[in-house]
Amino acid sequence: MARSVDNPLALAVLGLLMERPMHPYEMGVVLRERGTNVRTNRGSLYDVVAALEREGWARARETVQDGTRPARTVYELTGDGRDAFVRRLDELIRAPRREYPVFLTAVAYLGALGPEGAADALADRAGRLRDDLARIDTGLAEADVPRLYVIEAEYARALVQAELAWVEQVLTEIADGSLAWPDSEED
Repeated sequence: MARSVDNPLALAVLGLLMERPMHPYEMGVVLRERGTNVRTNRGSLYDVVAALEREGWARARETVQDGTRPARTVYELTGDGRDAFVRRLDELIRAPRREYPVFLTAVAYLGALGPEGAADALADRAGRLRDDLARIDTGLAEADVPRLYVIEAEYARALVQAELAWVEQVLTEIADGSLAWPDSEED
């Protein structure tokens, strides 16, 4: 996959175009409705669509105008785009990559917060993770598409649930003293 389109948003756009032709505004709406983890804004979405078009992986199909709204260009996936998308997906699904979220780095230094500070920060995180689970559950319940189109939300839910379970376990260990904090020594 060309460097200019080797990113999660490009993959998401190619995936949407496999479902059906659509214009970039609609793509953004669908991505938000499905609760995907792909960060998007209007500018980046249009930039990615333009890059896909330059690569020959998407092409303008038609321009439509709905009432007084601005004209919108509907894009479709090309055969080369489908082939490139399938190759990249196959690679990403087959070969695990170590991805290092910021939380992993922060948790390595949890001890710096002290037991009370760590417990407070983790309790706050647990609450936010519960909120995330509720949002994902709502999105999944409201999704009116085949399950295969929202399977990534199920995976995201599993990751959030696993993180929440870990955070709650550490909170328990802090509370019962089984996660020992070394005595701090003043120099």
